[in-house]
Amino acid sequence: MKIFKLFYTRGYRAFIAGLLKEHPICFQLLGLCSALAVSNKVENALAMGIGVIFVVMASSFMVSLLRDATPSQFRMITYMIITSAFVIFVDLLFRAFFPQVSKQLGPYVALIITNCIVMGRHEAFAVKNSIGSSLLDGLGNGLGYTYTLLIIASIREILAFGTFFNIQIVSMQFPRWLVMAMAPGAFFLLALYIWIFRTLVKIKSEK
Repeated sequence: MKIFKLFYTRGYRAFIAGLLKEHPICFQLLGLCSALAVSNKVENALAMGIGVIFVVMASSFMVSLLRDATPSQFRMITYMIITSAFVIFVDLLFRAFFPQVSKQLGPYVALIITNCIVMGRHEAFAVKNSIGSSLLDGLGNGLGYTYTLLIIASIREILAFGTFFNIQIVSMQFPRWLVMAMAPGAFFLLALYIWIFRTLVKIKSEK
């Protein structure tokens, strides 16, 4: 019972932290490149988010499982090998079953290997904690990354293309904000989102 309580407390706190107080994008400023690059459409953002959630959870599971058997001097290369295996699996899965999405995401699926969110959770949490807690930590950070991408992509897609999930929802006469389809629009929107998110979390914490 004591072990279960400890697992629940650590895992739950890590999960909530990944969603709010230690949000990977808004507070740790990790994964910004992919957040800017693939958030032009909701479809792309969802695919990338699912890929990151799977990779960070699966690799955190393996890192935690092998933490006692991994020499400290080889831990970084071990993280890379484990992460690479799961990223290759996700990349092949997208190519086989979602070729259009895979084409739109381009090299960014493969670049999950170098995503600092994944490597950061290995070094900061998984290598020091139990398998269950590491899974919850990975899930929290993956969901935090994903819902941020989806919010930004929803705004960008509607303003730039007048669509949501490739479904036309805005009249064709509505002027398109083409800047939202480009990097400057994404950068501005992400900066605004981070400012609002940090402000709201700070207010909630003070209450």
